[in-house]
Formats: sequence, structure tokens, C-alpha cells
Amino acid sequence: MTTVSTPVSQPLLDRLRAALGADSVLVDPDVTDGYRRDMMPLAPDGAPQAVVFPRNTEEVQEVVRTCAAHGVPIVPRGAGSGLSGAANATEGCVVLVTTRMNAILEIDADNRLAVVEPGVVNLDLRGAVEKHGLFYPPDPSSYDWCTIGGNLSTNAGGLCCVKYGVTSDSVLGLHVVLADGELLKTGRRTVKGVAGYDLTKLFVGSEGTLGVITQATLALRPLPQAPATTVAAFGTTADAGTAVTRIVREGIVPSLMEIMDAAAVEAVETYLKTELGAGRGAAALLICQSDSGGEAARRELAAIEQVCLDSGADLAYTTDDPAEGRLLLAARRAVLPALELYGAWLTDDVCVPRTRIAELIAGCARIGDEVGLRIVVCGHAGDGNMHPTIVYDRDSTDELARARRAFDDVLGLGLALGGTITGEHAVGKVKREWLVRELGPVGLRTHRAIKTALDPTNLFNPGSMFALE
Repeated sequence: MTTVSTPVSQPLLDRLRAALGADSVLVDPDVTDGYRRDMMPLAPDGAPQAVVFPRNTEEVQEVVRTCAAHGVPIVPRGAGSGLSGAANATEGCVVLVTTRMNAILEIDADNRLAVVEPGVVNLDLRGAVEKHGLFYPPDPSSYDWCTIGGNLSTNAGGLCCVKYGVTSDSVLGLHVVLADGELLKTGRRTVKGVAGYDLTKLFVGSEGTLGVITQATLALRPLPQAPATTVAAFGTTADAGTAVTRIVREGIVPSLMEIMDAAAVEAVETYLKTELGAGRGAAALLICQSDSGGEAARRELAAIEQVCLDSGADLAYTTDDPAEGRLLLAARRAVLPALELYGAWLTDDVCVPRTRIAELIAGCARIGDEVGLRIVVCGHAGDGNMHPTIVYDRDSTDELARARRAFDDVLGLGLALGGTITGEHAVGKVKREWLVRELGPVGLRTHRAIKTALDPTNLFNPGSMFALE
């Protein structure tokens, strides 16, 4: 990408520097280009006027007031680990990066909550609360570098969603800077509370289009037991899908249930130089964990193992060795970097009813054959959230076009199977047209009305999620 200077408003720049300090306002295009986009290669981006790094809520308010006064849009950004283009800069905007707001302000073990700033890294929070015997469940695959603010903005999920839910299920309250620079405080610190509209859930998943989150009160859980793990290999994806359906139907709730197709297993084994025990010819690998501990975990996994065998698994194996469990989870998290052995990757994010997972995997194989590209499927079988990932040559214009076609075909397939276009990566700037199809005219009109009410001048992240016109 060629670095191009964007015209900068000197009065805007002067006011930002006065508020934040010169070291917190970057304008050198060789530096600011690194903040233009997230991890989604298809989403559009533009050159920002400036990239700013506020250190507290008051500085965020000053940035918002300054940009509003000068008519310059703001794109909030965390670590940039997103996969939808939601944090991509628009031409001439100010990118507001929250990574310097990285304090864990409070851990209240008695009330099982934490108060954090948006720049706290997910894994750092998990480690900090673990010292108090507590657990923060949301665990996106990028949890070792993604930030809580980004997780909140996209309502991120992760491998433990089947038992613990997505980010919104762990949020009690927020501090949000609105378009007029005022600070809105939503939610509560209590376990229950139904006073007024649920504004907290409105802002979680809003992709920075309604305001800038500067603080979050998060619900914690007791630290679970070290998990035991079951892995099962299947000769067909249909059999794996049957096992998932039966596990759910029988009321078994593992803490984790992941699926990998044959191509994903092959890539990971090559990348990690290890064997996952799937056996040759396995079409799908199912990984389940239980963190219930002791006899309860043994019962859960024994039941899962039996369901897998009854559903046609070629082998099923259970271990309570934490090291083996970590190895399998590391393999699952390594799918995307493993695919770089074959080329660039483009990952999709569709969620379908759990009874349709096998159909989705088969449909993705068909789409891959049609476009002539490798499509690898893995995902969260416990909640139907799949991540078909298309591998292509980034230097080939033709392959990029075919990858884009495959990406859209997968979204269409997900909707056709009764699903949604995104389970956890968000809409961003890459799925705007598809959101219109999913919401319908009344749903889209309602979204626009909310956006206009809270952000009448379209200050925050314009063009993300949907267009106002």
C-alpha cells in the first residue's frame, strides 16, 4: 500500500495536541497507516487525519467535542484484532485508540465483578481475576492480544460460549462518551436490575457507531475446575453433526464443544508438527471439555463419548490430563495461523442452528469446488457459530475476486440454513449489504432511528454496520 498524506486541519490538530499532548496525537502517514485497518482484507479503509491515544475518559470527551466542532468523524479502535473492518479508518477521520486506557480499576471478589478500562487485554484480565479465584468467560481466539473495548464493541464470543455465552452476557454496566461529549453511565453493579431500557446491551455490539466506551463493569464467575477433554473423530461430517445434535438434545452442557473439518486438522498438524489423534481419513474432529470437576465432569464426558460412538465416531478418547487438553485447545486456536502455510486467509463468521452444521460444512465444500479455492471449516459446534475460512493467493487479483465470491456465497448459505451473517465478528464494513438482507426494511429503519437519535451528525464510525441514507 502506498503511503499518501491526508490533508490535516491545523486548528483541529492544535486543539487535540493541547488536550492530549503532542505525543498522543500522531499524523505521520508512515505511522498512521498502521492504524487504517483491522484483520479483514476485504473491508474498505481510508487514510486518517490523525491517530489519537487518550489516557482517560476526560480526554476521550475532549477528543469527541473537538472532532464534533470541526465536523471530523471518529473511528474508535482497540488492538485491531477484529475480522469485519469495524475498526477501519475512513478518509480524513480521527482514529481514537483506547489501548493506553488499560487499567483494571477494581476487582470486587465478594460481588464477583471487575471494573476495567477498554484497553485491558482480555488475557490480562483473565489472569488478574484468577488470582482471586474468579473467571472472566469470554475468550476470543485472539484473547492474548485483543482488548476488552473491542470485545465489547463487537460483542465477541469465543470457545466457551456454549456454556458461558458471549461478551454481553458478562457485562453489568458501561461508561460511554456520547456524540455531544457527555458521559452516559448505564447498567448497575447488582446481579439483577430492570430499571429503564437496557442501554448496556444496546451499546455492546454497536461497533463504535453510537459512542466510545471508556469503562465497563463486568460480571465474573467462580474459577472452574481444570477441564477434562474428550476428542472424537468421525468418518463423515454428517455423523459429527448428528453427535452435536444429540449432545444438545440430551441436555449435556460442556464448557466447550469445537469442530474442525479434515482440512483444518491437516493444516494444524502440519503447522504444529504434531498429531491430534484423529486417525487417517477422519472427515471431522469434535473436541469437548467439561470444567464441572470431579465426578460431574467424568459423567458429562462419558455421556458425550458414548453419544459420539453411537453417532458413528471412528474413535473417541477422554483425558483428564490438563496438558493434553491444552494441546488440543492450542491446536484449535492455531487454525488461522496454520492456514498461512497455504496462502492468505479470509475467515467468515456465520451462525446456523446446531442441527444444520453438517449441511453448512458440506455446502462450504461445494462452494470451494465451485470457485476453485480451499475452504477450511472450524467453529463453535456448541452454539452453531462456524468460521469457514477461504485460502487464496494475495498476489492474484483473480483469486481475491473468487475469494470474495466464496465469502458472499457462504453468507448466503448461512441465511438459507436459517442462520445469521455473524455470530461474533460483527458486521463492520464488510457485511453492510448483508445486514440489510437479514434485518429487512423495518429492522433497518429501526437501527437508523437509534443511530440518528444518539449520533445525529454521524460522528461515530460512519459507514460501519449500515449506511444512514
